Amino acid sequence: MSKSFDVVVIGGGPGGYIAAIRAAQLGMAVACVDEWKGSDGGPALGGTCTNTGCIPSKALLQSSEFFEHANHHFAEHGIVLDKGATIDVARMIGRKEKVVKQNNDGILFLFKKNKVSFFHGRGSFAGKADGGYQIRVGDEALVGRHVIVATGSSARALPGAPFDEEKILSNDGALAMTAVPKKLGVIGAGVIGLEMGSVWRRLGAEVTLLEALPDFLAAADAQIAREAMKAFNRQGLKIELGVRVDGVKVDGKGVAVAYTDAKGATQKLACDRLIVSIGRLPNTGGLNAEAVGLQLDERGFVAVDDQCRASLPDVWAIGDVVRGPMLAHKAEEEGVAVAERIAGQHGHVNFNTIPWVIYTSPEIAWVGQTEQQLKSAGRAYRAGSFPFAANGRARALGDTTGMVKFLADAATDEILGVHMIGPQVSELISEAVVAMEFRASSEDIARICHAHPSLSEATKEAALAVDKRTLNL
Repeated sequence: MSKSFDVVVIGGGPGGYIAAIRAAQLGMAVACVDEWKGSDGGPALGGTCTNTGCIPSKALLQSSEFFEHANHHFAEHGIVLDKGATIDVARMIGRKEKVVKQNNDGILFLFKKNKVSFFHGRGSFAGKADGGYQIRVGDEALVGRHVIVATGSSARALPGAPFDEEKILSNDGALAMTAVPKKLGVIGAGVIGLEMGSVWRRLGAEVTLLEALPDFLAAADAQIAREAMKAFNRQGLKIELGVRVDGVKVDGKGVAVAYTDAKGATQKLACDRLIVSIGRLPNTGGLNAEAVGLQLDERGFVAVDDQCRASLPDVWAIGDVVRGPMLAHKAEEEGVAVAERIAGQHGHVNFNTIPWVIYTSPEIAWVGQTEQQLKSAGRAYRAGSFPFAANGRARALGDTTGMVKFLADAATDEILGVHMIGPQVSELISEAVVAMEFRASSEDIARICHAHPSLSEATKEAALAVDKRTLNL
């Protein structure tokens, strides 16, 4: 016998579990279906973000940063480790797994608290039913009046070089290595490639990143990208741009990558492990979309309108499985908005104020338009920037790399974009997001009192710089 719900959410990642909780808060009977298993075989809610993405990568980034500080930066603070620090990779990975499990269990607790019914297994469409759609989960049959598809994405492999998670690694394998490779290759110098490359470089690996695009971090503001490139080069990350990968061969010694460099010369990279981070594909293969006629586009994404409505009545889709940036917080916002729309409210997501963050050191964060986008659009603007080298708190931290940069409309002074590189900018960017959401001007930020000494003063000074009146530079 089928179990009926107002809403069935397929997928328990950041978009799915948040959508389920918000729908339950709004008084609906909600089920969430998710198949992810932990190392114990039990439920591991949270999707890629919690299990093999955002959360574990930040755990390893933190551990590796502590290790680098101990070996290279503690001495300047008077903390002397005569024999240097050593790394216990197994213990580091164990801590990462513990952090992941805490997040998994936290979501299960939230489901119980909000009375969301959870079904562990793969959810797929089985057909239409009276009052909605039938969803099959193993031997269970559910009927949802509304269905939210939140099945996420998976790493895209290189043609002819499938992931074995031993020598050719996706983000899953990159987060689970049990020893530091002597030489690590990374194909793709985007967010995942840079973060994973940074982790293992700090722990002692010789890291080379091969990027197909001719420009480094093309999505970021060009000035910020140049600063990032200089910082990573100083750290020892070797980054080659404009590369065409011609072939990947695995042998007993490791992995050999044949490629053509930006000058057209044939090159070879020999490495012990190879991380491939060249994008992600939507997880729609197991949905059985054809059973109900759910429309997918040519790339396998669920086709939706700007309200996240799919091609069928009362079917919605959110997160990595639809258009837009593959960001956990974007999925969360869509999940809340869809739950509110189902309830008859007016859920809203502003794609122009979704922040982007790369959790390297220095961190990189931005929101809104880049300087190159404004130039391309022919929009008149004013720019102002302030370096962390002139910020007292950054000096005290011993981390003065980078800057904050404001872009504002030349006539109205409305903030059009804010771009940062430096210490803890993943936290600082939120002030810019709030400001842009309320359509603030750079003058508004310049007039707000910021605590002293704090890194946030660099934000205020960059806003002052738009009007060429910085106070500490």
